[in-house]
Formats: sequence, C-alpha cells, structure tokens
Amino acid sequence: MHVVSVMNYKGGVGKTTLTANLGAEIANRGHKVLLLDLDPQANLTFSFYSVDEWQSELRKERTIKRWYDGEMPGRNVPLAKLVVTPPRVNEFVQGSGGQLDLISSHLGLIDIDLLLAARLGGGTTLAESKRKYIQLHSCLADGLSDPAFREYDLVLIDCAPNFGLVTKTAIVASNHVLMPAKADYLSTLGIDYLAGSCDKLVAEYNDYIDYNGADNGGRQKISPRFLGVVFTMIQTYAGRPIVTQQNHIEQVRLNSEVPILNGVLRNSPRHFGDAGASGIPAMVRAPMDDDVAVDFRRLTNEFVKAFTGHKDTA
Repeated sequence: MHVVSVMNYKGGVGKTTLTANLGAEIANRGHKVLLLDLDPQANLTFSFYSVDEWQSELRKERTIKRWYDGEMPGRNVPLAKLVVTPPRVNEFVQGSGGQLDLISSHLGLIDIDLLLAARLGGGTTLAESKRKYIQLHSCLADGLSDPAFREYDLVLIDCAPNFGLVTKTAIVASNHVLMPAKADYLSTLGIDYLAGSCDKLVAEYNDYIDYNGADNGGRQKISPRFLGVVFTMIQTYAGRPIVTQQNHIEQVRLNSEVPILNGVLRNSPRHFGDAGASGIPAMVRAPMDDDVAVDFRRLTNEFVKAFTGHKDTA
C-alpha cells in the first residue's frame, strides 16, 4: 500500500482538485483507492458528497475528527470504521473493477491541532516526553496499519495548508509527498521551505525513535520521499504554459532541490468550475479525446510511475 500526502503551505493551489481527480482516475484504472481528507475546509469530502448528505450521513459519526477526538487518536473508534464509499463516483468506476473510498473531514478539525498539542505536553521525564511524541506523531500510521487497509493500492491524504500536528501525523504515515503549486511567485516561494520542514520533522522523529530510553512501541524510522511538485491551474497557448507561468516553472527547476513533474493540471473552469456538483471528478467524466483530460492522464501516468517504478497507462 502506497500512502501519499498531498500538501502545500498555501491554499488555493488546486490541491483538492488534484487529489480528487488523481484518486478517481486511478480507481477508474481498476485499483482500490482511499482518500483521506485532513483539511478542515472539507473540500475533498464535498467533491463526493453534498453538504446536506454530509450533515445527515457523515457529520456525527463518520469523520476523521471523531477519530482524532479521543484521549489519544484512535481510542474512540478504529480508523477503518470511518471509511465510506461515495456512491456516484463508484457507479462510474465500478466497471473497471476499481473502487474509491473516503474518510471525510469535519469543519471542527481546525481545533484538533490545539488539542493534540495539549496532549503532547506534560511529560515528567525526557523518556516520557519522547514516548508521547512518538505515540502522537505515529497515530495515523498506527491507524492505517489496521489489516482492513491492506486491500488498498493507494491512500491519498489531502492535508491542510499548514504544518500543524495533524499534517505532521500525515507525513509520518506516508511513503511519499506530492506538492501541488501554482506557477506564480507566491506559490513557488515556499516549495523549498516546506521540503525543509518535512526533512526536519523526519530527522526529529527518527532521533526520537533512536533514543533508547523512549518506548517506541516497535516503530521504525521513517523516510517519506518527495515525488515532486505538480504545477496546477496552468494556462496554455499552443500546447504550452503561457510565458509567465513557464518562467516560474523554469526558475523552480533551476533553483529548487525538489523534483518537478513534467505533467501539469490545466486551468479549466469548464471542467473544474462545478467541482462536487456531480459527485464525480471531472477528469473521469471527460471524453477520452478531451485535451485537458488527455494531459491529466499523462500526469497520472507520471505520478504512478514516480512511486511504483512502472507506468499504469489508461
């Protein structure tokens, strides 16, 4: 099972659009995919369920907030109990033998970082403090280690646009990190900083794992790998990004140590403007010869090859 965190410090970069469409496209190729919505805005959830459906079917019992709410995350309810299968998109992909599942978010998830920070304090010895650190940061990884998740080929985690404790639990649980970014100055400014923050977290976590006095529960060191940056909301002219966006892309290629995927997510209000209205992501609804969808399938091929080592073509 591959676990990929999709993250950027900046909101409005197409993160959720990318996550929803990648998940649906890969499920439509015959794979079993789980989407995990850790963003309190819950836009990934609302890509598959209407607000009314979320209120009546998911809000009270079937969101990730309920899982994080316990004395220690996971003690209230097993993570697997929160999985739902959005009906409309699965009616669409079931012919391929694939399946797309979801663990939904909650608007109240915004308060969970403070709750987790409070649980992190209070250790009376260094060993106890490090044990609590490991236990808390590993909670999502522990939840996903449930045998119920072994049947999934891919888990995509839609992270909040911050580097709080909930996001850190996602990174610890992940094999890979994918970073969507707009090809503009502000969006590209934080790419290396975010990569550096991830590296610091990994080093700190692994140092705590190494600490002999801490009870690490048999947990292992982590080494999530950056798959790269995906540029989103790309405007094209004659099949290429417009000049200003291409210049930003080239600057990142030259100056950043983070790899850049060649594929892009185009800016297309016609395709993405009604995200969530149908409950079926645009790229699996689009005709096979649609130029935006053709580009997206190429991006999906590149994404799959980046973490599996082989192409999964459609």
